[in-house]
Amino acid sequence: MIIRIETAEALKELVNKAENLLVYFYSDGCAPCVSLRPKVEQLIYERFPKMDMVYVDAKQFPGLISEFQAYSFPVLIFFFEGKEYLRFSKYVSLMELSDSIGRIYDLYHLSN
Repeated sequence: MIIRIETAEALKELVNKAENLLVYFYSDGCAPCVSLRPKVEQLIYERFPKMDMVYVDAKQFPGLISEFQAYSFPVLIFFFEGKEYLRFSKYVSLMELSDSIGRIYDLYHLSN
């Protein structure tokens, strides 16, 4: 499910509360961000249906960029139970992304 945030505090709260969360930091001026976004969204929707996803626009939330150390775009950070598990930036392979997330996601959801 894609979640819209209105404030920086809302993202921090979401990170702490969500079981599985992908935070996608992007800039509209970044061509890889624009082209990768629908592919990542489709991957999450099809392969990881219990994972929540939130987009963070660098222009709208510049303070979050430094707080999460997301200085180059795109940056994808995966949280499980409030803890950062994976981080990808710049050039992202969808196969590597799927395999890396799948390892923890499948274990987590098989045991719960």
